[in-house]
Amino acid sequence: MARTLNLEIKESSEELKHLLDKQTSVQMKERLQALYLLKTGTLSTLQELSSVLVRDPSTIYRWFQKYKKEGLEGLLKPYKSPGKTTTIPSAAMGKLRQYLEEYEGFTSYGEIQTWLKEECGVEVSYHVVYRAVHQKLNATIKGSKPRKRHKKKSGKGEASHFPEKSAEVGWGSEEKSPLSNL
Repeated sequence: MARTLNLEIKESSEELKHLLDKQTSVQMKERLQALYLLKTGTLSTLQELSSVLVRDPSTIYRWFQKYKKEGLEGLLKPYKSPGKTTTIPSAAMGKLRQYLEEYEGFTSYGEIQTWLKEECGVEVSYHVVYRAVHQKLNATIKGSKPRKRHKKKSGKGEASHFPEKSAEVGWGSEEKSPLSNL
């Protein structure tokens, strides 16, 4: 038989139920649900919680350890992975932002790439420059303006590439299109 959990939960079951109803994040709901089920006495072992929440017992155990150390606030604090650090340093990004705002700007991302290497000593790929300009600086370059599209005039004397009626193709009302069987 599994050992019952001995966790002192400071919050009342009503408070946990209110927080559970208010929570929008699925991960945080699971954590609150584990505390609520334990507090109300519905479940009392790690194995029972694990089967009901469909989580590994070690995961639930980690949640409870976090709750013991940091309380409810620590348990519900969303985890933000650090991710990869930016390739273009913030000083160089500031210079680039200023240059793009003050002057006409650049005509290509390759030009920005060269400017970063010469002015800031930062050597980055074309893709990194493109993402930095578009996503981080929300800027465009001179050469990136969309071209105007000219609408073609359709003359009545021009032959159409597609027939307008299926009868013209040779499929009468009694014949079926080869595609109708699909």
